[in-house]
Amino acid sequence: MLRGLVLDYAGVLTDPDAAELLAAVDALRQRGIRTAVLSNADGGAGRGGLDGGAGRGGLARHFDAFVFSGEVGIAKPDPRVFRLTAERLGLPVTGCVMVDDSRVNVDGATAAGMVGVHHTSVADTLAELSALFPA
Repeated sequence: MLRGLVLDYAGVLTDPDAAELLAAVDALRQRGIRTAVLSNADGGAGRGGLDGGAGRGGLARHFDAFVFSGEVGIAKPDPRVFRLTAERLGLPVTGCVMVDDSRVNVDGATAAGMVGVHHTSVADTLAELSALFPA
């Protein structure tokens, strides 16, 4: 059973229609789905990317966990970073869906055992998430 949703930051949460995606994330969280951001960004405050300031803080209410490659020393598409993210959500890797705009990263997620969704548009991603997490 799918109980976790993991989203990439750049290319997914930076999409011009990301507000619709965040609304879906919030609705899934209300149903008990655990959520995480997994990014190849540095993550640390002051080092650029999605840092400890406005980026993470602005998204903190939508997500249960944040995993940044620059902080954990493992980058997508390495399957270990997907397993680590699932662990931080308290879920088996097979219980998680990964949404990423990079096909290589989606392939890495599926190699680790996650269900992969290749993000090409918010509308298409929302349709896939509706099928994966039916009401």
